[in-house]
Amino acid sequence: MTIDRRAIESMYTSLPARAKMRLKRATEVIVKAKEKGGKVVAVVGSGPNLHEGVTTLIAELIHKEIIDGVSTSSAVINHEMAGTLEKVKRFDGVAFGFERDKLPSDGVFEVSILSKARIEEFQREIPIDMGLYRRMCRAKGNTIMKVAGNIAYPTGLRTERLARDVLALAKRCGIPFEQMAGCGADRLTMIGAGAEHNVPVLVTVPQLVGGGEVGLAIGDSLSISERCHRIARLLDSADVIIESALALSQEVHDGPFERFTGHGVWADWEEGWTYSLADKKIVRIDLDPNLERAWMQERRSKTVTDAVHKGLPKTKLMRIPFRMEMSGFARIPGSLPVVGDIGEIWPLLATMVADALDVPLDFMSYKQSLPAGGKVREWIVEHVQPVNRERMFAAARELALTTHIGEFIFGPKR
Repeated sequence: MTIDRRAIESMYTSLPARAKMRLKRATEVIVKAKEKGGKVVAVVGSGPNLHEGVTTLIAELIHKEIIDGVSTSSAVINHEMAGTLEKVKRFDGVAFGFERDKLPSDGVFEVSILSKARIEEFQREIPIDMGLYRRMCRAKGNTIMKVAGNIAYPTGLRTERLARDVLALAKRCGIPFEQMAGCGADRLTMIGAGAEHNVPVLVTVPQLVGGGEVGLAIGDSLSISERCHRIARLLDSADVIIESALALSQEVHDGPFERFTGHGVWADWEEGWTYSLADKKIVRIDLDPNLERAWMQERRSKTVTDAVHKGLPKTKLMRIPFRMEMSGFARIPGSLPVVGDIGEIWPLLATMVADALDVPLDFMSYKQSLPAGGKVREWIVEHVQPVNRERMFAAARELALTTHIGEFIFGPKR
């Protein structure tokens, strides 16, 4: 894919001066860390990161050794397993004949627009009612691009069923669900890129809820304690952490083992392993201008710290709508807010970092409202494929055969 430099320039030009300044500073922090052999970890939420092509861009940055680890949500894993983005037809489920109380609140159902080859592939795995599928495709409705899987038939159902296979294989191989799914995933998904390069891509505990059976299976693949330890060690390994379209980040990055914001004090007291965010650089990409206001008040007068010391509600003291994740972020010395649309900030940040490191990128996302953004969404629909079940099973066989029970489970190596 050719990088559209005019689109990049257009997005940069449209940014406010402060966002440009912060973007430049974020670039300097990341480049400095990479030039010293340091690590960069992305902590991303779901929805917007998928729609804007950010997860696909992060996969590219994993391939280029710019991103060294990811924590995300079970919903993202679900959608990446289904191919990230797809085209679906949305139609009136009640008029079609479904029971109203078994449909989502808007009464709409969705059908995936799939090629003949993709349908045949899915039919080898799960029973698909082709008569029902064809009737759905003929139903009156509108066709849109959206996150893949979800409630669309049969992609969503296939992902639900596949999750059970992934969980069983992950447990047999002694690896996280995310890594096992990544063994069969497209290399331009975060899980696929992570599995290819042995880079951790892990769902955080606060983001386990979501993704239907996928979320449940991810939760069952590792104990909560093991998952928290892995996430903490991933963040501890990072010199720079990039947060993007993320809620509950305080519960992600302070967790039960982090000393600086306080929650790891008892683990440390009990002589357990802990880490600190005190010297970490944390770049948060966020649309909420209140993040900037909270961060600035802390820099000018330690307002957030004073509220903590006095046990006062931060919302009343600061006179802004205060989200919990602002507290830990604002108090971390190396934090840096970049207020803006992730659809603009991520591609600009990726381009500036890659240019500074002299690393050529083969994929780029753009703000979806731009013509280049529309084209890249179409490209993702066409080129980023769902998890290949056969390839995943083959990878599991190779992994299991490194253990003594591998041949008992899968048979002798051929």
